[in-house]
Amino acid sequence: MEVNQLIINSLTPFSTIDFPNRLAAVLFCQGCTWRCGYCHNPHLLTRQTGTSLSWKEIEIFLQSRQNLLDAVVFSGGEPTLQNGLLSGVQRIKQLGFKVGLHTAGIRPNHLLKVLPELDWVGFDIKAPVADYAKITGSQNSGHNALKSAHYLLDSGVDYEFRTTIHPLFFDEQKLLELATQLAKLGVKRYLLQSCRTTHCLDKTLSTAPRKNEWQTEQFLQKIRAILPVVKVNI
Repeated sequence: MEVNQLIINSLTPFSTIDFPNRLAAVLFCQGCTWRCGYCHNPHLLTRQTGTSLSWKEIEIFLQSRQNLLDAVVFSGGEPTLQNGLLSGVQRIKQLGFKVGLHTAGIRPNHLLKVLPELDWVGFDIKAPVADYAKITGSQNSGHNALKSAHYLLDSGVDYEFRTTIHPLFFDEQKLLELATQLAKLGVKRYLLQSCRTTHCLDKTLSTAPRKNEWQTEQFLQKIRAILPVVKVNI
């Protein structure tokens, strides 16, 4: 079965924050081709891992949580890099759960195949398209993210776009530029979140000066004038 191709590093049995308004379990997929300095799951970046959960173990757990949990979220790493993702999503739907996905849009065509089976997507939008490589280390990353964003918005699947902000990558002008790009795409739900540097991939980010002017209500009103719904997670 293709579902057995899934490389799941770990499972969080209960979460109230990974799928809005749903009690969810979270499956953390192994592997990501981008190298964002603020990544807070660097142990999930490499494709190879010494240990992983079998699909049988995952199903046994989920069967024990039927009627207790509402949903299961695939996170990572980058789940769309997993060839068995569609099969895993379909199997979880058969068990009676809603399914969410956390993605950065790395693999647009695979996302397109999975979207009809999803109930919600948390889309990690990194930067204005032209600035993507500065964060991801991949020259084509902005193109792939933009293509994936179009697919998501055209699908009708519920979503939330979110951006992680560190002052080395963002100033107010860049954030307004990104908000303008998202508004042109038709994004309606947007979350801004502060960079957590405690366990991030690039350790120098924790010592860089922190400027949080974007968190002021005055600046957030500028963003909200462009995008109708903006939440802040400090």
